[in-house]
Amino acid sequence: MGLTFCSLASGSSGNCQYISSDTGSLLVDAGLSGKRIQQAMEVIGKEMEKICGILITHEHNDHIKGVGILSRRFNIPIYANNNTWKEIKDKIGKVDEENIRYFKTGEEFYIEDIKIKPYSISHDAVEPVGFSFYHDDAKISIATDLGYADETVRKEIQGSDLLILESNHDVEMLKMGRYPWYLKKRVMGNYGHLSNEAAGEVIAEMMEGNNPITHVLLGHLSKENNFPELAFETVKNVLASRKIKVGLDINIDLTYRDQVSNIYNIKK
Repeated sequence: MGLTFCSLASGSSGNCQYISSDTGSLLVDAGLSGKRIQQAMEVIGKEMEKICGILITHEHNDHIKGVGILSRRFNIPIYANNNTWKEIKDKIGKVDEENIRYFKTGEEFYIEDIKIKPYSISHDAVEPVGFSFYHDDAKISIATDLGYADETVRKEIQGSDLLILESNHDVEMLKMGRYPWYLKKRVMGNYGHLSNEAAGEVIAEMMEGNNPITHVLLGHLSKENNFPELAFETVKNVLASRKIKVGLDINIDLTYRDQVSNIYNIKK
């Protein structure tokens, strides 16, 4: 079967991603209300009762808002590193002891038949991570909420069959927009969010070598400082400057703040 992926929501108003294999179904983050996540699962024809784990990237509210209620309602284990658990435990309500699960950043682990590798990313949180997922030679990577893609990130996402990469803002829109200066500095800084152009540069680099990325979803687009067409065209233009043709050499799609993405089945 390989791996199946769908973005249920991606953006500063809430993040939740769905991944499944032959025997395992996971959520990455639960930053919407429990009701909205259940509704999104219904839209794509998947059952919450089959979710066997919720993985947390970091403690910001747009990634944890619904995790406590979903864990209690459906008896779902929550996986996070030790520092992230310290930050979220008083924010998500009571969680059964058996559903408090820990992983170590940089160390692989399994949930059912899915191998998971959490890796360090740069963001203004205590110990934020991205994830790569492996099953039957298929690989899906999620790298959002990062100020820049360092060597660790580039190494971990290389060779992904599907990459969900942040394309948060257009730099000029951000500079000219209504955010206060401290917030603009935060977004543009090394512990903030990737711009459209930076996303394009990362993708271009991942196209080099013997194991290029073939499909990318642009994620965590800002409501205030971006729009889907601009993100897509900026990334497309960066790739074109490197002689990489979207639709021929690589496929680029979008995720959304307020609707589910396409469903992607990765088979090798």
